[in-house]
This record gives sequence, structure tokens and C-alpha cells, in this order.
Amino acid sequence: MKHLLRSFLLLFGCAALGAADRPNILWLVSEDNVCTTVGAYGDPLARTPNVDGLAKGGIVFERCYSTSAVCAPTRSSIITGRFASSMGTQHMRSQRALPEDVKFFPEYLRAAGYFTTNNAKTDYNTSSSWAAAWDGNSKTAHWRQRAAGQPFFAIFNFEQSHESSLHRKGEAVTDPKKVRVPAYLPDTPTVRADIALYYDNVARADAALGKILAELKADGLAEDTIIFYYGDHGGAVSRSKRFLYENGTHPPLVAHFPKKYQHLAPAAPDSRVSELVNFVDLAPTVLSLAGVPLPAQFQGRAIAGAARKAAPEFTFSFRDRMDERYDMARAATDGRFRYIRNYYPSQPWGQHLDYLWKQASMKEWAALFAAGKLNATQRAFFENKPAEELFDCSADPDNVRNLAADPAARPQLVRLRAALRAHQLAIRDTGFMPEPLLVAWSGKGSPALVAVDEKRYPLARILDQIDALQIPAQPDAAALAAALRAPEPVLRYWGAVAALRAATPPDVTALLADAEPVVRLAAAEVLLRRGDHGPAWAVVEAVLNDGTKIEARLFAVNVVARIPRPAPASIAAVLGRLAVSSSAGGGENYTARAAEDLIKKSE
Repeated sequence: MKHLLRSFLLLFGCAALGAADRPNILWLVSEDNVCTTVGAYGDPLARTPNVDGLAKGGIVFERCYSTSAVCAPTRSSIITGRFASSMGTQHMRSQRALPEDVKFFPEYLRAAGYFTTNNAKTDYNTSSSWAAAWDGNSKTAHWRQRAAGQPFFAIFNFEQSHESSLHRKGEAVTDPKKVRVPAYLPDTPTVRADIALYYDNVARADAALGKILAELKADGLAEDTIIFYYGDHGGAVSRSKRFLYENGTHPPLVAHFPKKYQHLAPAAPDSRVSELVNFVDLAPTVLSLAGVPLPAQFQGRAIAGAARKAAPEFTFSFRDRMDERYDMARAATDGRFRYIRNYYPSQPWGQHLDYLWKQASMKEWAALFAAGKLNATQRAFFENKPAEELFDCSADPDNVRNLAADPAARPQLVRLRAALRAHQLAIRDTGFMPEPLLVAWSGKGSPALVAVDEKRYPLARILDQIDALQIPAQPDAAALAAALRAPEPVLRYWGAVAALRAATPPDVTALLADAEPVVRLAAAEVLLRRGDHGPAWAVVEAVLNDGTKIEARLFAVNVVARIPRPAPASIAAVLGRLAVSSSAGGGENYTARAAEDLIKKSE
């Protein structure tokens, strides 16, 4: 009955339009592109004439934010109109199923008669099939393949600005002497060369985008098509992509409405809009413009069209496992102040990550840190994180002056902290289940089903416990002891994480026999950071040898990487075997990368 009702609503929405002309909708997406490298956002070094042309007579959204600072979790959010952190699809290149009542939004367009094409990146970070979303999904997919007169929704992705383009060196067009080096990076020729190359790559993406616009015009469709251009998250140069700062989560978003569809636009031509926009808003916006009823699954809002809603006061982003490295952070912003909550304050931001370290500037930055040649701002990336960060992005666009402890900024801290908590509870943020536990509990189903189970996942209590143990300079001893004895494994796990910061370490030995591998590993890390501990090493080795639990094995390799002393020979041997398995796919490939890095450091 539910599916019949949905079909009726879709058909009714189509019938309500009757024979009315429906707009074509075109998305042009550049990869790894922060707004500050686009001319329409005021950068004098940018060479983006095609995007700037869309902005002239179009709308520039000055405060657009991505859900994450990396592609796959962000694209999972875009294609569903939901925060990936509400579905368990937030870990990089994971394969968790979507909830059964969540569809890829182009399915609704197809049901309403639209021709949908994607050229060609998917990367939706889920095991759920997207076959029903697209009429065409390939490097040749194009609106030209539709039936005569059929309205279309088409996406074209441009990889020229992707992070991988920084791995190749060439003659720079942009003058490295003219680039601005962010305060957190050392000002060296290598860093300047990477920033200059990034400008060049963005210019190449703009040129490729221009060819699609030329095709649209040649087909006589420019006046029938609403165009959106955006970057899939922030920039590519070190400490932007993957990190929840402005450079990582503030992409460009430009919309162009032809004259016949100006009534659907949220602002007049040649406008700059300062309201908050998040990538979860893209899906409902497309359906709104197409005259398709919005399904209940969306957590975003329509920013244009008949279903447009008012902007929120805050918007949010998330960070979880990035390739082979585990971390967890959440961010909230009102467009000026940015609050970041780091849930692993005993870890640095700058954990070695194979793909990131392919950048020459990243390698040099790490080498200068190891040599003690960085100032305090530049070396902070490689030091342990604070639990909370607060930045005034107007005065501090590089996000290097943390105001979290500033009494004058206290009202902003409290306000944004409360907003983040309300958001996490509203979406049932799945991130507090460490990935091995999330996978074990959800099986082939959606982690979202587990997240609503208050018995296993009492989210409000989890948040209360973590804040009580992490935000003070030291965790309360009685509260920490209670967390370590909690009947819920999630609470025991986060209690063990908090124990890493305790000046007087609690006894976590009993947790080495916990039923859950992640709790055993967290307890082992507490003990091994204090000194060698045979039973703790035995726990780590047992998980490393268990090939049935891929995520737990990667978790164990990360524990070894954080221990400030060499692992026993038996564990080194296991790491050696894992390192040569780099031909394996998915999570096992990440395990191989992390193991290989450990072996290199021990040589």
C-alpha cells in the first residue's frame, strides 16, 4: 500500500503539471574544489571564466557547505538527500546498505517522466544498487540519448581538479610567487608549487565544463535548462580535503536560471545569497524544480522552486574513517563561526595516510615537523587535537586561532555545541558505533536500524558520557569508572577512549576479555601506551589474525600505529603478511596500506 501511495503521488504531481513545460536540470560538478579558487568568489588568481559566466546573471551561494570533506560520504549524502552519518555510510569507501525506505533521488525523477543521466562518477559509498536511478550511467551518458521532448536531469563530473592531479608535476601557469600560503602550511617553494598547480587544475576543470555548456547551447537548450555548478567538497592541498575546516567543507555553488524559469529561482539574476546551504539540500531542490512531490526521506530543504523552505540557523558536517585511518569529528557552522567537536582528542590530525602523502607538499610538511622546523601554528596538525575547536571564519579564514577557551567567545561555543547535539539526536548519528561494531550489529541491513535501538544505542546517554569525560581537562574518576563498567558496549568503548587522557589511569585489564573486539582493542591501547603489556599485545595479535572481521583488523592496525614503541616480533610478522595483500579490495586494501606504513617506519 505504501508503494502504491507513493506512485499515486508521483503520478498526481505529474498530472498537476499537465502539459506544462518542465525545466531540464543540469549539474556540473568539479572535484575537490574549494570556493576560494573560483573567480566568482573574488579570487584574483582564479581562471574560471565558464563558472564566472554562469554566476553573471545567475546566483552565487556564498555559504554552501558539504556534508563531509571527502567524496564518497558526501556523494552518499547528495544522492539520498540525507546525512550519510544518519545511515552508517559515512566511512570512506564502505559498503553499508541504505535503509529500505531510502531511494536514490533520481528514481523519483524517472517515475515522473524525466530522463536521468550520470557522466560518470557514482561513488555512493553503499552496497545498495543505484541501477534504478539512471537511464544512462557511463562516460558517454548524455541528455542527447533521451526521447524527443523528454525533460532531462543530467550530471557531468570533472576530475581535472581532483587531488590525484597534484601527484603529477608539470609546468605551472599560475605563478607560485603570487599564491597565498595558508597560515597552517610552511611557506616553501614546494608548498607554493602545489598550490599553483591546484589553481591550474581548477582552470582545466572549468575549461572541460565549458565544453558541456557549449553543447547545451548548440542543442538549443540553454533557455530550457536550469544549471547548477558545484564542487563536491573543499580543496585538495594539504589540510583541506578530509578535514572539517573551511578549506575542506566550503565548496562553490552557482545556479543559473534562464528567463522562462526565473519564477523558480530563490533570488534575482546576478545575486549573491548568504543563506546557509548544505549538500543534503540538492536532492529536494531538484525535485522541487521538477514539480515532483518531496518524499519523507529528505533531511535537507529545497532552496528553490515551489517547495522552497527558509534557511536554517546552522548546518553540519562530519568526519569518520578516511581510507586507512580512523577518526571521528563533527562540525557545526552558522556561516561565520565554526565549531568542531573532535571525539578522539588523544590522536593528531596528521595521521599518515597513503593517498594524502603522495602530495609533495604533504611529504615536506611532515618532514619539517619531524626535523623540528615548524612554528606552533604549522606543527599543530601533527599534535593531539583538542576536544573542541571554535573559529571566527571572518577574522580567521584559515581556522588556526582556536577560541574554544576564550571567555569572550563562550556564548558562541555554547550555542554551536547545543546545535550540534540537537542535530546528532535528530538524525540519530551512527558514528558513535565504531565501524567494526557498526558492521557487526547491522549485518546486511542498514546501520540506521540499529541507531534507533535505544537499548543497544542510547545516543543521548552516549553524548552525555563522552562530553563529561572529554570536555573537562581531566575526566572525572568516578564517572570514568562507571563508563568502563557500563552494560552497553558502546559506553564501555568510549570510556576506554577517555581513559587514554586520564592523569591517573584506571584499571582496564578486565576489558581485555570483553565480548566486543573494539572494546578489547581500546583497552589494549590504554595499557600499551603506558608500557609493554603481554596480554594487551595478545589481544591485538588475535584480532589481526582474524580474517573474518575486516574492519576490526584495520582497527587493530591503527592501534599498533599509535603505540610509541615497536610491536613484538610475532605482530610484526602478521603485519608483514597483511602488507603484501595490497591487491585485495576494499577494507583489506586499507589494512595493507596501514600495515605497510608501519613496516617502513620500523626499518
